[in-house]
Amino acid sequence: MDVRFLQIAEQLLLIERELRLQGWWDDVPPSAAALSSVEPFSVDTLEFEQWLQWIFLPRMKAILEQDLPLPNASGIQEMAEMVFGARSLQGKDRQLQVLLKEFDQLISASH
Repeated sequence: MDVRFLQIAEQLLLIERELRLQGWWDDVPPSAAALSSVEPFSVDTLEFEQWLQWIFLPRMKAILEQDLPLPNASGIQEMAEMVFGARSLQGKDRQLQVLLKEFDQLISASH
């Protein structure tokens, strides 16, 4: 098991918690078509927060549960900057961006 697994699992829980705190957590999943997008971050079918909830978090949890190799790199925080920079959220997204940056750092840390 990769030594980062426990830290990454904790980070995923923090990301989920922040999504819930901000009211960005949906109880109803998007359509199957929306979830099957082949575009990066499903930008053509999902909001970034939906992508985090319905694609990113489940995939990362599956990687951890199945003891699969972690990705070599992550650029999620850069995408968050682009998405949230285009919106007027008065800093509502700040903590989520911090958590995503910490996730990126954990992924890129040496094994």
